[in-house]
Amino acid sequence: MQKKLIALAVASLASGAALAQTNVTVYGIADAGYVYSSGSAGKDAFQNGDKIGGNNTFSGIQSGLLSGSRIGFKGEEALGNGLKAVFTLEYSLGIDVNGGIGSGTGSTLNSRQQFVGLQSDKLGTVALGRQYAPGYQATVNNDPFAGAAFSPTTFLTTNAANTINPGSLARWNNAATYTSPNWSGFTAKANYSFGERPVDGMFNSKDTSTTDNGMFGIGGNYSNGPLNIDLVYQTRQKVYGSYGSVPAFGANFSGTGDGKDINEYYIGGSYDFKVVKVMGSWQQQNDKNPLTNTTYGNLDNTIWTVGAVVPVMAASNILFSYGNLGWDMGRQPDGEKLLNNNSQSAALGWTTAMSKRTTLYAGYVWTSNDNYSSASGPAAGVGAVNEDNNTFLAGVRHTF
Repeated sequence: MQKKLIALAVASLASGAALAQTNVTVYGIADAGYVYSSGSAGKDAFQNGDKIGGNNTFSGIQSGLLSGSRIGFKGEEALGNGLKAVFTLEYSLGIDVNGGIGSGTGSTLNSRQQFVGLQSDKLGTVALGRQYAPGYQATVNNDPFAGAAFSPTTFLTTNAANTINPGSLARWNNAATYTSPNWSGFTAKANYSFGERPVDGMFNSKDTSTTDNGMFGIGGNYSNGPLNIDLVYQTRQKVYGSYGSVPAFGANFSGTGDGKDINEYYIGGSYDFKVVKVMGSWQQQNDKNPLTNTTYGNLDNTIWTVGAVVPVMAASNILFSYGNLGWDMGRQPDGEKLLNNNSQSAALGWTTAMSKRTTLYAGYVWTSNDNYSSASGPAAGVGAVNEDNNTFLAGVRHTF
C-alpha cells in the first residue's frame, strides 16, 4: 500500500510539472569554430614607445561565429478571445570559455532578450523589457550570412557604433514595443527605449528631460513570395555622456553626447530567383555630438552592402557579401578633412546542413582600411590603419 501511495505521489508530481511546462519552450544554439586572422600591424605600430612593425595575429576557438550561442525560455498563456500573455528570457553563452549561462565573454552577464507582453492575433503584440530594435531584423533579413559574426554587415556596423545592426547594439534596455499583425505580407514594429536619466549633481533639474538618452525606432517589412523589403528609422534622443566606442579607429574614438540627437536610416531588400538569392542594403548615421578627442567632428557614416546566396547540391549554400563603411566626420577649422576614410570588406562562406539541427560552415574574410580607419573583421584587434587583414574560419552549429 505504501509503495502504491509513493508511486501515486511521484506520478502526480510528474504530471504537475508537465502541466506547468506545457506552454514553455526551452531552446538554444551551441556554435563554435576555429579562427585564424592576420594582418600587418602597420609601419607606424608602436609598443612601449618602440616601433614594432610585424603582424597582428589571432588564432583560437571562438563561440558564436555563424549564430550567437545562447539558451532561451519562451512561453505563452491563452487568456481568451484571441489574447495571450507571452514572455521570452534569452541569454548568451560563451561555450569556448568558463562562463556559464548569460556569459557571452566568460565574465559578464549578457541578456540577449528579456520581455513580457500581451499578444492579439488581430491587434498585434505589446511587450516590455530588453528587446530588439527594428533595425536588428532588417539587417538580418538582407544579409547573406544572416548577421553572423564574420559578416561584413555585422562587424562594419559594430565598428561604426550604429544601432541599426544585427548585433548587441540593436538590443535596447527599458523598451516598450509594438509589433503589428501580418497584413498581406506587411508588418510594422515600433520600439521606444527610456533613457531613465537621473537628476544628479551633473545636471540641473531644469535641463533634464524624459527623452534624454532615450531611443526610438520604427520599421516596416514587406515579405511576399521571393521579395523582401525593409525600411527603418532609429534615433538616439538628446544624448548625454560617453557613448559609441568606435573600434574602427583603434584608439579612444567615442562620442561625447552634449544633448544632440543621433539619427539613422536604413533601406534593404532581397529577391530569391531560386538559383540565386540576391540582396543589398544602404544605411546612414547622422551624429552631431563631438568626439572625445577633438572639439570638431562626429560619428557620421554611410554603410552599403551587396550579397548573394547560391544553393548547391541538396543542403549546401555558397554565401557572398561585400560591404563598405565610409566616414564623413566633418572638417577642422582650417578646412582639413577629419577622418573621412573608408573600410571595406568581402566575405565568402560555405554552409552544409548535416541535419535539421546541425550545420557545418567555413569562411574567408578580407578587410581593407584607409588612413585612420582600422576595422578588424571578425577577430578583434587584428586590423590596423591603412592595412589589410585576412581571416579564415570553420565551425559547427547545433540548434535545439
